[in-house]
Amino acid sequence: MSWFSSLFPFWKPVTLPREGQDGTILHAFCWSFDTIRKHLPEIAEAGFTMVQTSPANRCFVGESGGMDIYGKGKWYYHYQPTDWTIGNYQMGTKQAFARMAKEAARYGIRVLVDVLPNHTAFERTAVSRVFIDAVGGDDKLYHANGLNLIEDYNDRYQCTTGAVGGLPDVNTENPLFQHYFLTYINELIALGAGGFRYDTAKHIGLPSDPKDAKARRNNFWPVMTGRESVYGLSLAKKQELFIYGEVLQDKNTKEREYAQYIGVTASTYGGCLRHVLEAKDFRCEDLKSWHHKANPKQLVTWVESHDTYCNEGESAHLTDAQIRCGWTFLAARASGVPLFFNRPAGSAPGNRWGNNRIGERGNDNFFHPEVVAANRFRQAMRGERESLFFSPDGSVAEVARGSRGVALVNLGERHPISLPTSLLDGHYTDAVHGTPFLVSRGKLSGIVEAEHAYVLQISRQV
Repeated sequence: MSWFSSLFPFWKPVTLPREGQDGTILHAFCWSFDTIRKHLPEIAEAGFTMVQTSPANRCFVGESGGMDIYGKGKWYYHYQPTDWTIGNYQMGTKQAFARMAKEAARYGIRVLVDVLPNHTAFERTAVSRVFIDAVGGDDKLYHANGLNLIEDYNDRYQCTTGAVGGLPDVNTENPLFQHYFLTYINELIALGAGGFRYDTAKHIGLPSDPKDAKARRNNFWPVMTGRESVYGLSLAKKQELFIYGEVLQDKNTKEREYAQYIGVTASTYGGCLRHVLEAKDFRCEDLKSWHHKANPKQLVTWVESHDTYCNEGESAHLTDAQIRCGWTFLAARASGVPLFFNRPAGSAPGNRWGNNRIGERGNDNFFHPEVVAANRFRQAMRGERESLFFSPDGSVAEVARGSRGVALVNLGERHPISLPTSLLDGHYTDAVHGTPFLVSRGKLSGIVEAEHAYVLQISRQV
C-alpha cells in the first residue's frame, strides 16, 4: 500500500495514485501489443510514464478482417465488444499482451487498458454465445431501455440506459455481467495491467441515477473500484491501479459524483486549449481555471483525444507544431494528468489517416524534443507551485514552477519577449533548442521563434 492510499481510505472520494499524477500518458492509438513492446525504449526515452492501449477484448470483425484505420477496416471496431476475453485480430493475442506488459514493467511504464463495458457491437449476432449465457441469457444482457436511442444526453435515465450512437446498451447492473466483466479486468491485472480507461463512462449509472427496469441497484462503479464484491469476486490490487473514465462534460454530467470513484476527463478544458491554439491567443480563453467541478488532481487532460481527432475531425486540422505547443503548456502545469494522443503515421492536416494501418506505430510527434522536454520538466518540477503569465498580445504563455523552472510557449511569429517570472536572476539556456534567455529583476527576456516551445530549468549560469 502506498503512503497515498493510507492517507485516503478507499471509501472516501479518491484521487488518482500519487505516482501517476506527475507522469504523462501516451495514447498508443491503434498500435498492436507487439508494436508497443518494440517501441517501449522510445516511449521511456520520451519521458512517458504510462502507455494506454486500444481495447484488448474480443471485438467485431468487419470487412473480412481489414486492417485499415478507416476504410477496409475501422478503428472503432475495437470499440465494439463481442466478448470479454483477452486478445483480438486488431491488437494481438493474450500472449502478446502479456509480453508487452512484462516488458513495460522493466521500463517502469504503467500499462492502461481501454475498456468499454457499456455496450456491445451493433451486430448483436456477432456477440459470443458464451458471454450471453454467462450473463443469464439474451434478456439479461441489455437494459430494458438498451435498444432505444438517446435523444437527450442530459436526461440521466436516457443517458445511462439508452443506446449511445445506436450501440446496444449493456445491463451493467446485472451482477452476472459484473462478475464476467470483472473476471476479465482481474485477468488483465494478473498479466501486468496497471490501470484502465473506461470508455463512455458517463453512460454507466451512478448510485444516485434513476434505475433501469432490470436493475435493482446502480452499483457498477462500487464493484469496479473494489468497494463491493460480486459473487465473492473483488477487484484485484485496487489501491495500486490508475483508473479514469471518459466522462465528457455537459450540463448534467455529475462530475463530482463520478470523481468519487474514478479519475475524470477535462474535456471542456481541452476544447478551450484548442481554441487558444487556433486563435494563437492565450487571452481568448480562461486557461487558469480547469473548468471542472472535480479536484484538479482527479483530472486527465489532453490537447486532443482520439474522439476529437477521429469522429468529426474536430482537432485534425491542428498541425503537429500546434499540438506540441499545447502539450508543453498542459504538461508543464502542476495539476491534471496529461494524455498525448499519437496520430497515425504519415498523417497531416488534410490527410487525417496517413498510412492508415491498424497495428503500426503512429507518427513521430510523441518523441519530438519539445514533447520530451515537457515530459521531463513535469517530473522534475514535482511539488513546485505553479504561476501562469501571458504576454500582452496573448501570443506567449509562461508556466513557472516555483523558482526552479519555466516552460514557454509561443503561438505567434518570431519576436522578443519580456515577461514576469518567478525564476531566479541569471542566464539560462533552453533545454530544447539551446536558445539563451535572461532573467533580471523578475523579468524573463529573450527571442522566441514562431510556434516553438522552450524549457528553462535551474541548471543556469549566474
